[in-house]
Amino acid sequence: MKDPVIVSSGHTYDRNSIAEWINSGHQTCPKSGQRLIHMALIPNYALKSLVHQWCQDNNVPLIDDSSSSKFERSSSMSKLSEKGIDHKSATKAAMDTVKMTAEFLVGKLAMGSPEVQRQAAYELRLLAKTGMGNRRIIAEAGAIPFLVTLLSSTDPKIQENAVTAMLNLSILENNKTLIMSAGSIDSIINVLESGKTMEARENAAATIYSLSIINDCTVTIGTRPRAFSALVGLLREGTSAGKKDAASALFNLSVYKANKESAVVAGAVPLLVEMLMDDKAGITDDALALLALLLGCSDGLEEIRKSRVLVPLLIDLLRFGSTKGKENSITLLLGLCKDGGEEVARRLLVNPRSVPSLQSLSANGSLKARRKAEALLRLLDRCCSQSHNPAG
Repeated sequence: MKDPVIVSSGHTYDRNSIAEWINSGHQTCPKSGQRLIHMALIPNYALKSLVHQWCQDNNVPLIDDSSSSKFERSSSMSKLSEKGIDHKSATKAAMDTVKMTAEFLVGKLAMGSPEVQRQAAYELRLLAKTGMGNRRIIAEAGAIPFLVTLLSSTDPKIQENAVTAMLNLSILENNKTLIMSAGSIDSIINVLESGKTMEARENAAATIYSLSIINDCTVTIGTRPRAFSALVGLLREGTSAGKKDAASALFNLSVYKANKESAVVAGAVPLLVEMLMDDKAGITDDALALLALLLGCSDGLEEIRKSRVLVPLLIDLLRFGSTKGKENSITLLLGLCKDGGEEVARRLLVNPRSVPSLQSLSANGSLKARRKAEALLRLLDRCCSQSHNPAG
């Protein structure tokens, strides 16, 4: 391999080989089968330098591209016998290559100029995109502390590449603890709050979502009120994907009871209700799920009850929402009607669409929807009876 290049799936191939593959009409990554979102071939300078260095150190001439008609991955830099190598050897060779590449790139993060750091962070971002083995090796090479430092970079692309590499690394569960131990959370929140690019902010939110899968991380992040304010800010300002990442992160954090109030104080409730009226936002189900979760704290219940537009929206969603949307709509209506929610119950009774919608769901909805619809119908029936038979 003389000219390694990276395709959009994040895998590295020999330029001539992958060009031949693409030119023959293929539009997928040969290794993963993933459809290539673009056909650009990005030079893998780090691996190319390693190949050259390895060849010099071992007195091996550079491999001639024409010497093999078969497609070769970057692991072909290992010594091959004329009879070839078995699968285990090939896997070890590939992992050794990743290890050398990761160590090389970490060195560039530590000692390189801003331009070199930008390229190294980008290549680590791609390397961490595919394969749990890659994520483990990159972390073992010591990349995480240097990536944390680069989160504070004034260079927009360095910051964006660093936080995205962190996101990709966080997919491996063991790395979540390493990322938190590196003191990264405040830096990630800073990027979420005021990142140089929207992509950096949104990937910071996705990183918080990924980290919050672990309970200890959820508790730690919950001690930072800024995290909730920044997520609510992204919920307001982000792209559809960014709004979804923000809502998912807020949901994960709010599963921990002590964090619910922080989400409410940050202003999540009125914004989530607003999202229900915005079809273009594309996060109706996420907003409903988070509202249903925030209903579980007193401040959340009080804030949700303040909305004058929510009940009509929920009635419409009982009819036209997704299965999950209908379930969460009933959960919200039932919670709003319980424990002093007579006013909401009366508003439901005077709406001509509410009772028929609930009856339809009690007969044809999902198991959860049927159970909650029946409970809400019973509650409304009691409310109706009381209004017709007031105590003497």
